[in-house]
Parts: sequence; C-alpha cells; structure tokens
Amino acid sequence: MRRFRRDGYHPVRIEDVAEDAAVSVGTVYNYYSTKGDLLMATVTLEVEEVLAAGEAILADPPAGAEAALRRLIWQYYDHSLEYLTKEMWRAAMAISIEAPHTPNGRRYAELDARLADQVARLVARLQARGEVRPDLDPRPLGEILFHMLNALFVAFVRDDAMTIEALKAAADDGLCAMAALMTPAGG
Repeated sequence: MRRFRRDGYHPVRIEDVAEDAAVSVGTVYNYYSTKGDLLMATVTLEVEEVLAAGEAILADPPAGAEAALRRLIWQYYDHSLEYLTKEMWRAAMAISIEAPHTPNGRRYAELDARLADQVARLVARLQARGEVRPDLDPRPLGEILFHMLNALFVAFVRDDAMTIEALKAAADDGLCAMAALMTPAGG
C-alpha cells in the first residue's frame, strides 16, 4: 500500500513490494497471485473499515433522513483516501470492470453490494423510526441512493483536482432531494 501510494500503482512491481516487505518474491506470490490481488486487499481493508464505522452510525443514526444519510455517506467519502489514492481507485475500478468474473472483479462487486446494503439498512432503520415514508421499500431505495452517490465518487476519482469537499457539495444536492422525497409529509 505504501509503495503504491508513493510510486503509483502501475509502475510498482511485485518484486518492489517483496523488497519493501523484506521477503522473497515467492513469499508474496504465495499470498497474492497478481498485483491486482495486492490492490484488492487494500480496497478490502478500506471498505471493511468503512463498513465497521457505518455500523456504528446505523446503531445510533442522527435524527432525520437527510442528517443520517449525510453522516453515513460523508463517513464513506472521508475515509476513501485513507489507504488508496485516486489512481489506485481507478485501477481497482478498471480491474472490476475489465474482469468482472475474476476473483478480484467479484470481490469489488461484493464490497459495493455490502455498502449498498448498509445504506438500505439505514433507510429501513429510519423508516422504523417514522422518518422515512412507510410506503417506500427501503431495499431498492437504499440501492438507488448508494449508486447515485457512488457515481459521484467515480467522478471524484476521475478528477485529480476535485477535493472531498467538492465531492460532498456535488452529492449534497441529490442527497437533499432524495431525503425530501423520502420524508413523510409534515416530517
């Protein structure tokens, strides 16, 4: 991870990683078949931490759909560059798109599905508290919200100059509109 961050994902070789870890190249290959496997391990670390932090938000979400969704999604966005650079995210996304049926492609899709599920569970929790209209199905609504906000994240990753603050500002309009549609009349 440190080597990818410092030198960029594409120039780094498995041999470089082995050297940094003070192990043989064969030892690295015992655990990771490809450089993409190393990258996906980093993506997994990132997303697992995000999901764990998200569970704490689900346990005690702030009042109101807008505030609760913002807290969860901002936590996702704020943590997104903890381990990965934008270049690393682009490479991981490319791997998942180029080879969706490989273990790495499936793993990336699984992580996205878990994030979408977490958003849907937050919507369900808010609905149980009367903060989301009862006539809405939280599962597809949560998935729509996640995919909308994930599309903005992809735009953020594509643009090296875009800041997290700009990403949040771009996401806020859609998030506010969706929260308004979800909130019961008079709520």
